[in-house]
Amino acid sequence: MAYEESRTTKIMRSATSGLSQRKLMQPGGAGHRFLWPAAVSAMATNLLRQATSASMFIVLSAVLGAQSLDYQTYKTTVEPIFLKKRPGHARCVVCHAGANHAFRLEPLNKGASTWTEAQSRKNFQTVSHLVKPGEPLSSILLIQPLAHSAGGAEFHSGGRQFASQNDPDWQAMAAWVKGAR
Repeated sequence: MAYEESRTTKIMRSATSGLSQRKLMQPGGAGHRFLWPAAVSAMATNLLRQATSASMFIVLSAVLGAQSLDYQTYKTTVEPIFLKKRPGHARCVVCHAGANHAFRLEPLNKGASTWTEAQSRKNFQTVSHLVKPGEPLSSILLIQPLAHSAGGAEFHSGGRQFASQNDPDWQAMAAWVKGAR
C-alpha cells in the first residue's frame, strides 16, 4: 500500500509542477478562493497522461466529467432564476448586476428583459466559479441565498431567497450543479 501512495504522490507532484498557485487560485469575495477551471483541467489532463493503471484512469475520468458545467442548461434553467421576482425579495439581478463581489452579473441592456448571448457567457463564467460541480451544498451560489435552517450560510444581505431545499428554483440550480441536463 505504501508503494501505491508514494507513486500517487509522485504523479500528483509531477502533474502539478507546472502550475503555480496563482494559476490555480483566484481571489473571490470575503477571502474565498476558487479553482480556475482551465488550471484544474490542465492538471487533470497531466494526471491522465501519467496514469498507467486502468483503475486510476477510471477515477480520473469520473473526476473530469464531474467538473464540467453545461452552458445550455445554465442559460435555459439557471439564468432565468436570476431575473425572477420572488415574493418579499428583489430579483437577484437587481443587487448583483455590476456588483463588486464574487457574484457579479452583467447589467441588462437598457430596455432588455434578458441578457445577450455574450452577457450570458460572461455570467456563466462568473457563476461557474461559485459552484463546486457535483456538490450543491458545497457551492456558494446555492448555500448563500438558502435559509440557514435548510443548510444555507448564516448571512445573505439579499435575504433568504430559498426557504428550503425543496424550492423548485433551488432544486433546478442544484440539478445543474450535480450535472443534470
